[in-house]
Amino acid sequence: MTTGERADFTPLTCGNGISLIPSIAGPDLLGRGYVEEEHRAGGTARSTGDHPDAPFATRVAVRRPATSGSGTLVVEWLNVSSGQDATPDWNYLAEEVVRRGHTWAGVSAQYNGVHGGVPAVPTGDLAGRGLTELDPQRYGDLVHPGDAYCLDIYTQVARGLAADLRATCVLAVGESQSAFALTSYLDRVRDHPFDGFLVHSRGGAGMPPGEPGRGVDLGARAEPAVRVRDDVGVPVIVVQTETDLFGYFGWAAARQPDHAWLRVWEVAGTAHADKWQIGEFESFLACPDPVNRGQQVYVVRAALRWLESWVRDGTPAPSAPPLEVVGGRLDLDEHGNARGGVRTPVVDAPAEVLSGFAAPGASPLCELFGRTLPLAHPAYASPEEYLAAYTAATDAAIAAGFVLPDDRDAVLAEARSAALPG
Repeated sequence: MTTGERADFTPLTCGNGISLIPSIAGPDLLGRGYVEEEHRAGGTARSTGDHPDAPFATRVAVRRPATSGSGTLVVEWLNVSSGQDATPDWNYLAEEVVRRGHTWAGVSAQYNGVHGGVPAVPTGDLAGRGLTELDPQRYGDLVHPGDAYCLDIYTQVARGLAADLRATCVLAVGESQSAFALTSYLDRVRDHPFDGFLVHSRGGAGMPPGEPGRGVDLGARAEPAVRVRDDVGVPVIVVQTETDLFGYFGWAAARQPDHAWLRVWEVAGTAHADKWQIGEFESFLACPDPVNRGQQVYVVRAALRWLESWVRDGTPAPSAPPLEVVGGRLDLDEHGNARGGVRTPVVDAPAEVLSGFAAPGASPLCELFGRTLPLAHPAYASPEEYLAAYTAATDAAIAAGFVLPDDRDAVLAEARSAALPG
C-alpha cells in the first residue's frame, strides 16, 4: 500500500494567505506563542488499487509552538464534505493542543480539497471550490492524482512532518468524512508513521476505494461493518455521537467491544455536529429547533489526552459503556435523554433534552446537528439544587476520565441555569 517514502516540503507564502474554512472557536495563536505556516508537500504516491504510481503536490497547514513544544504532532485529515478543506477536529481540540504545546498539522489528503468537488454538505457560496480555484496564485501548482492515492499521500505527509519536526509522538485525527477515511486507513495500511489514532464520528463503513483523477463519491457506501482490527498494533480511540448510530452513518452495524488496542466512547446527549461547531452561525442553518448543545468537545479533548498518554507511558484509556439501544432505538430516561454511554454534566444533571436527532422533516444539514429541547418537567426544585447536582456531575465526569481537570471551570460555566423554570 505505501511506498515507505516521505513527502518533501516547500513554503507557501504568496497569494491571499492560508485557506481553511475558519474555525468557529479557537485560541489566540500568536498570543499563546504559536506560529502558523503552510507548505507544499510533494512526492510520488502509490494507489490503493492496481494503478501506476503518480506524482502529487498537496497542501499542509501547520500550527506549532514558536519555541520548543511537547514533541507531539497531531495530524488532522482535513474534512472535504463541503467540497473543500475544513478543520472540525481542530475546532474541538484547539485548546487542548495549544495548552499542551502540541503541533497541529492539517493535511489536504483528498482530491476535493485541492481541486474541488460536489459537496455532500453544501455550506454556502464557497462550497465545492478547491484550493486551486480559491487562490490560484498560492495553490495553482498543486496537483492531486485522485483519491485512489489519498491514503499514501496522508502517510507520506505525516512521515515527512514527523521527521522534520522531530516529533516523538504522532497522532492521526479525523472527524466525520475524515473518520470514514481513517477507518479505511486502519483497515488497509500497515506501514505508517502513526503512534495512535483518534477516530471521531465514523460510520459503520469505511471510505470507498478512490479512482485516479477524481475524488470519492462522498455519498457512496463502502463495505459495511468495518471494525478496528485486534492486531492494529497502536492505540485507537473511537468517539461517537448519538447521530452516528443509525441512518446514513450506520455505526450500529460496526459496534464492537474494546480490545487491547481499542477504546470506544459513545457520548450521550451529543450530535454529529453541534453548537460548538456552528457558533454564531446557527441561525443560518434555519433548523426547526435549537441545535444540539451537548458537551462532546470536552470528551474529545479528554480522548486526545488519553491517547497521548497511552502512547507515551502505556496507560490505556478508560473503557465506557455503550449507549443503551432497545428495539433499534436509543433507550431514553424519564427526561428524554439517552441512557448509557459516556456521561457529561448536561445529561447527568439535566436542564434540557439533548438529542443527536433533529425533528422529523428537518433538512439533511439540520439532521447532523440534532436538537435541544426544554424538559417537559423540571428535574430540580431550585436553581441551587440544580447547580449542586451539576457540580457533582462535573466532578464525576472528571473522576471517570471523560472530562479533563483543565476544563472544569469551562464546564461549570456551561451550567444551564437559564433553562430552569422561574
